Parts: sequence; C-alpha cells; structure tokens
Amino acid sequence: MQEFIIEPLATDLDDAIAQKIDLKTKPQGALGRLEKVASQICRIQQTLEPQLKLPSFFVCAADHGVVAEGVSPYPQDVTWQMVYNFLSGGAAINVFARQHGIALKVVDCGVKHDFAPHSDLIAMKIDYGTKNMATDPAMSVEQCKQALGNGAKLVDGVHASGSNVIGLGEMGIGNTTAASALLCKLAEVDPAKATGAGTGLSLDGILHKQQVIARALDTHLHLTSPIEILAALGGFEIITMAGAILQAAHHRMVVLIDGFIATSALLAAHALHPDVLDYCISCHQSNENAHRLMLEILGVEPLMKLDMRLGEGTGAAVAYPLILSAVNFVNEMSSFEGAGVSQQ
Repeated sequence: MQEFIIEPLATDLDDAIAQKIDLKTKPQGALGRLEKVASQICRIQQTLEPQLKLPSFFVCAADHGVVAEGVSPYPQDVTWQMVYNFLSGGAAINVFARQHGIALKVVDCGVKHDFAPHSDLIAMKIDYGTKNMATDPAMSVEQCKQALGNGAKLVDGVHASGSNVIGLGEMGIGNTTAASALLCKLAEVDPAKATGAGTGLSLDGILHKQQVIARALDTHLHLTSPIEILAALGGFEIITMAGAILQAAHHRMVVLIDGFIATSALLAAHALHPDVLDYCISCHQSNENAHRLMLEILGVEPLMKLDMRLGEGTGAAVAYPLILSAVNFVNEMSSFEGAGVSQQ
C-alpha cells in the first residue's frame, strides 16, 4: 500500500502570520473568511509570502455497480458520455477552468467503457466499474490500495512540474450512493440523514436509495478497519481522489475540495490520516442533502454556498479566484506603517 507521510502544520510562524494580516490597512478581521484562508495557506507553505502556482484539477470518473439497484434516474452510459464532453471542452468545469487558467485533466479510474488515447485523458482504469455494494464489496482491498496509489501518482506528476495547488472533481452515475454509504459507515449516520436526490430522484426514489444504502450497511456490518470500509462502500473515483488528497498533503500542497462526492473522498482520507484536513480548503456547501452534515462532522467551514450540486470540481474552480485574492492581499496590500496610515 502507498505510504502517506503527512505532517501536522507547524505553528512556528503563526504569530508572524497573524501580525502581518492584522497590520494591513484595514480593521482587524475586515476581510472575513479571506483572512482565514490566507492564514491557512501561509501555514501550509510555512511562509509570509504565499504563492499559488500552476493550479491543476483532475476530474476522476468511474462507474458503480450499485446502479443495478435503481438508485439513479440516469443510465450508466452517462458516465462515459460525460467523459467525452469533458474531453471536448464542453462541460461546466471546462468553462470555469479556462476562465481561471486552471490546467484540467480527466482520469478514467474505472469507467465501463473503453476510451481511445487522448491528450487530456489519464488512463488509470482499475476495472469496468465497481461491484454492487448492496450485495458484495464494491472492490477488493487490493483494488482500493491501487486506487489510493493512483491518486498519489496523479499528484506526484503535477507536483514535479511545479504545481502547488490541486482541485478534485468527479463523474460517476451512482456515486452519491457511495458517498452517502461512506458517510453512514465512517460517521455512524442514519441513511435517512445521509441520502439525497443525487441527479434528481423523486421522493420515492430517495426512499428507495435509503433502503439500498441500509442493505449495503447490513451487508458490510462486520467491517471496522478504514481500508476495508473504503473498499466495501467506495468508488474507484472516490478512493483515487482520497489518494490524491493524501499525497497532496504529503507534498504540502493546497487542496481545493469541491462538493459532496469530493468531500466523501476527504472523509475517506481523514479516516486514514486525520492531519490531512489542515491542507484542505472546503470550497462550497453543495445543495446535495447531507453535505452540510458531512462538513460539520469533519469540522470544516465551506467558503461559499451557491446551491450548486453539479460536481466535476465546479465549486472548487469557481472558488479559486477567491482563494487567489486571499493570497494576493497578503502579498500586495500595504501595511499601516508602509502606507503612512494611522492605526488610531
């Protein structure tokens, strides 16, 4: 299994960071959440002059065997069809990535389709979708470890090229079921509180989805170790994202977390290494039921709430300019002394 070495953030510079932010030409705290984001990035990078370099986003795609239970109103073919949409530049994440100068790659983590080689597609297919978690483990423990390692490889590549900030998005029909199941098992949440409409289920559909998740939890009731739980209830794209989050923290990179599915990957990463939270910025609170609960359990505060529930990394991409603004004010805004402005 990939070994992830993640250090808790050092506190040596905390006083200097706070002083630098407080002495900018503004009332203390006047830039609100931007000040917290700026402080966090300074701590991650252990500098008073933080920089965001070569932002790199990955859209991780995979299929889920649990769709056989009727948990999504969309057919499974939508997964591979959307991958082609990403590759042609026509999805929402493509628009936002172009707008903000973000490098974007699509990762085939386990789509039930064979793709021709493409310059923007990274082939990391573990299998043609997971098994049905309601009756069997979604994947083997070895496949789970492989997915974690694949996520680490993604990050190693962009880190070597000079990137110090990543964002993660996903595509996979059925993956809200996997995310909800992970929330239930890892945080002992009732399926009724952890289950939402996903891509647009009716009330009856949501109730059915809750029942499927309850069956999956019963099937894997005996599991207690994090790696076995992730294998039984996860998705190839979710576990790949978890590996990417962990490796990014190992490299002391800034990690931008998107919505419900990406946060389930963070929940999975946190189950393996709790210190990973220090390196992550929750970019928005999804309109998907239970995302707020998941954020509360992790103890993180989202940067935005725009009622988005698309996935793909869209919330993280939209938040990126705000995060860049936090870095820029630290580096470019005058201090009271430098500007000759009285503090009293």
